[in-house]
Amino acid sequence: MSRLARNWNQGAGIASWAAALFILWEVLAWIVHRVLQLTQPDSKLPYLHKVIGSMQENLPVLIKQGITTFGNSMTGFLIGSAFGFLLAVVMSLSKTVEQTLSPYMVASQMVPIIGLAPIIYGILHDPGVSRIVMSGYVTFFPVTINALRGLRSVQPEQLELMRSLAASTWQVYIKLKLPSALPGVFAGLKLSAPLAITASIIVELMGAPDGIGVLMVSSLYYGAAQVYMFWCTVLASIAIGFASYLLLTLAERWFTPWQPDFRASVNGRERA
Repeated sequence: MSRLARNWNQGAGIASWAAALFILWEVLAWIVHRVLQLTQPDSKLPYLHKVIGSMQENLPVLIKQGITTFGNSMTGFLIGSAFGFLLAVVMSLSKTVEQTLSPYMVASQMVPIIGLAPIIYGILHDPGVSRIVMSGYVTFFPVTINALRGLRSVQPEQLELMRSLAASTWQVYIKLKLPSALPGVFAGLKLSAPLAITASIIVELMGAPDGIGVLMVSSLYYGAAQVYMFWCTVLASIAIGFASYLLLTLAERWFTPWQPDFRASVNGRERA
């Protein structure tokens, strides 16, 4: 199969999925409006085509606020990812450190984001820094766990070979353990990126001056008059999360082309 045909099939699959979602939403909205005849049905589930129309009208505002949310969340995401990876390296070097830190790491994840966000915001009194801190907080744990698993996935035979070549600990990590850990690191990153967006939005709900969360709160405050804006912010937050996930998927394909799924696609293009 040629590359053009493969891209065409992928595009057709995405279009079919989007069309099916659109039809399902419209049918459910029709049931809410016409069959159940609920009071203020738009506040329960509006028609998707009306939400899309509202998004077109409010696109400049959504883009501006979305960039703010994305920028803060990705800053925290990068900081949390770096911290999580370094923590995984330290834990892989010492079993004692791992056993000491693991209970505290697990306990830190037991605190709900919705409960921690107002505490952080109340301490820092800075919405931008609070968004960064919360995004980093939800990021470091998945990255640490998946990176540590990747660092520990090296086969004993490979380590023996590196030792036989008199490789230092630094060389073992750079040439062997780090490449082995990259698939796990990207797995943790793809899990964390949408969570970082969510954490940033939750902080914005606490009273930040800008961001998608602010639009969401204001639309809820005005009730039925801004119901379409509320659903626009929901779809915008989903779009931001998808964008971050897709960017990381492209980066994973670029940095880890040896993975079976990516290697199969490359071999398929060569055969075509």
